[in-house]
Amino acid sequence: MASGKTSKAVRSARSSVVVSKPKPWGTVAAVVVILLFAGGVFGYAYNQWDEKQEREAALKAYTPAEDNQDPSDKIEGVVKVDYTEARGHVDATQRVAYDKFPPFGGPHDSVWAACNGVVYEKPVRNENMVHPLEHGAVWIAYNPDDVTGEALEALKSKVAGQTHLMMSPYPSLDKPISLQSWGHQLKLDSADDPRIDQFIRALRTNPYQHPEVGGTCDPSPGTWNVDSPPPFVGTDPPPDAVPMTGGVPQGDGTEPPATDTPAPTTTG
Repeated sequence: MASGKTSKAVRSARSSVVVSKPKPWGTVAAVVVILLFAGGVFGYAYNQWDEKQEREAALKAYTPAEDNQDPSDKIEGVVKVDYTEARGHVDATQRVAYDKFPPFGGPHDSVWAACNGVVYEKPVRNENMVHPLEHGAVWIAYNPDDVTGEALEALKSKVAGQTHLMMSPYPSLDKPISLQSWGHQLKLDSADDPRIDQFIRALRTNPYQHPEVGGTCDPSPGTWNVDSPPPFVGTDPPPDAVPMTGGVPQGDGTEPPATDTPAPTTTG
């Protein structure tokens, strides 16, 4: 039988072992790191969602409605011109004496440029680019000397694959970027400007602001080559150019009927 002295020694040794057991600080630290990471991920996701909701709510003010027929009135810098009496047609050999550059209304070629999300790599003839605006399209023009790299890609991403949108370089443009819809124009310095999305939301297929509601962005078969469109002409119009009030009046059968329906008025 063990003596009391021996038992006391054993108990003391056991107590010493328990006291000296290391704390699981590594596990605690790992748990803390995981919790902090999860909180950061959640916080980031929530902030992204919140910012998206704020952007969507802000853009609602630029959505056309019966009581908000021209939301572009809320956009600083938009220039408006009434081209109601300037919708005549010209042929491929004629030029128009446009009063604005890029033009955003007036006589135009009876053949319209494809505006179904096309990003034209080369400048395109004015007379063909104006016609889609009559159908409710928005045309983004840019100065190729000023807009390159990430800025150019940002603009392309708004247009590519989106109906009633088109984009092309415009040599010697007096601002880096110019947006056109029928009777409306907005010139900007940056591809990050929020007014680009506002302009598109306010005016693309806005039934109150363009003459041919329901106009298609798909050219009639055989009339338009997206890969080789009529080139831009940068010289001054000749003396015999069609005036802004000229051209063949519409309704004479020179324009094929529209075969498409308007696209939803959303950002690109």
